[in-house]
Amino acid sequence: MELKGKVALVTGASRGIGRAIAVSLSQKGCNVAINYSKDVEGAKKTEELCKAHGVETLVVKADVSNRSEVRNMLEKIITKFGRIDILVNNAGILGKASNPMEITDDDWDRVLNVNLKGAFIVSQEVLKYMKRGKIINIASIAGKGEISPHVGAHYSASKGGLIALTFNLARHLAPHILVNAVAPGSVETELIEDADKESLKKLTLTGKIANPEDIAHAVIFLLENDQITGEIIDVNGGRLMD
Repeated sequence: MELKGKVALVTGASRGIGRAIAVSLSQKGCNVAINYSKDVEGAKKTEELCKAHGVETLVVKADVSNRSEVRNMLEKIITKFGRIDILVNNAGILGKASNPMEITDDDWDRVLNVNLKGAFIVSQEVLKYMKRGKIINIASIAGKGEISPHVGAHYSASKGGLIALTFNLARHLAPHILVNAVAPGSVETELIEDADKESLKKLTLTGKIANPEDIAHAVIFLLENDQITGEIIDVNGGRLMD
């Protein structure tokens, strides 16, 4: 796919991986809709960084797990841009507890609603407008069986479900819409600010924790390649599984 002039929606783009993806898309000439749920100032900062590359932008608030808010968001995007060519389902939360015995029903529901149901709702609603295009889901190695001390069962379950959703959508939407996922390992974002980063580094072959731009590079690769669908690309530094 030639990215210049395309319209992309990136959910959870007010910081971290979402911001890096939005900025990378703008560098390629994409017009970008920047979704956020709470951090409007962060979203505006992302917009500033994107506009520096001469593209059109739109900051749109929506809780991705709320279908009504998602529909309102998409109406605003269509009103401004007339179409959506690319969807990046990035919005996600870690949850309050990592110990499975401490996860409450409310915490479980919130994590699954945002990370998995939210990606499904946004995809389903976007498909009303997208006849040709690409969908990229930001999953995690936690959804592939990797166990980390700072990741809870609800987060792992949500990302495993997102990987399964990727496979299902790819099968149903090809050949006109291609669907893939990127599964990061540890990434330098607020989600791991309280983690033991030196221990995380020792779990990789590269001896490094990824930065958000590393994930964005993988997203761009999948968007520019028209012969990949139903695939999960790991970006984890050669994560050791022992």
